[in-house]
Amino acid sequence: MYMLAPKIKTLIPKFCSFSSPVKQMNKKKKIQHSDKAVIKITKSPAKTLKRCTTSAAIVVDQQKPKSRAKPNPHFQENHELVLESSTSSNFLEKYPILGPDFYQIDALDLAPRLLGKHLKKDDVILRITEVEAYRPDDSACHGRFGITARTAPVFGPGGHAYVYLCYGLHNMLNVVADKEGNGAAVLVRACAPVAGLGTIQQRRGLMSEKPVLLAGPGKVGQALGISTEWSHHPLFTPGGLELLDGPEPEKILVGPRIGIDYALPEHVNALWRFAVADSPWISAPKNTLRPP
Repeated sequence: MYMLAPKIKTLIPKFCSFSSPVKQMNKKKKIQHSDKAVIKITKSPAKTLKRCTTSAAIVVDQQKPKSRAKPNPHFQENHELVLESSTSSNFLEKYPILGPDFYQIDALDLAPRLLGKHLKKDDVILRITEVEAYRPDDSACHGRFGITARTAPVFGPGGHAYVYLCYGLHNMLNVVADKEGNGAAVLVRACAPVAGLGTIQQRRGLMSEKPVLLAGPGKVGQALGISTEWSHHPLFTPGGLELLDGPEPEKILVGPRIGIDYALPEHVNALWRFAVADSPWISAPKNTLRPP
């Protein structure tokens, strides 16, 4: 025999609505104030029929001003580019190719003199903004190994290119300094674009106009489209890779060279890194650079 369950009559207050609970859960009101604080009111249904109430959760999202690091007084924040035409006869007349005599000096003297000078290849012109000097008897210089198949270019006459491969990836451009046989050079660490931005971006595989495009010796080599085959190339000969004159920077910065922890302490700490002050086109780290 089956017994019929008694009917239970549930009294529900008239003020309680049985509209879809999902709709009630998703119902949100956003109130935007002039002080940029946002108040979100979220309604959720009560979980019992004994008391039908509405709970409200108030979340205040106060927009905090973004903190900005103090700008380094020695570097500009403006990255705006002013490019010139590489075919401009006025530019080439104003900044002619430097002759071989320019390079016949100590690497430590040549390095700061290279700041502001221009590297030209194809339609690309770069202004040199950062360099490092490597001298004879320098425990960080490739010349310390003597003349080998790899280091032979650095023992050549001043004014020639010395390009070596770093980590099997990066072609690093050096300008040979001093007399033949001395084994000294200046590494080009960073440049600013002057002309041929499209070619630079294509070679770098980076559509940017910011310093990341050329802030680093491997990036400079890639932007110029050079390889180790350019070693021994005379930079004072028209055609190919050329080194042109340029304006002398008003102020420069000096600091220890980068990535030479293997060298003797006196060479690690030597202030043989040079950069154009007030230029954003400088490689990291910048905090080791200071006025001379």
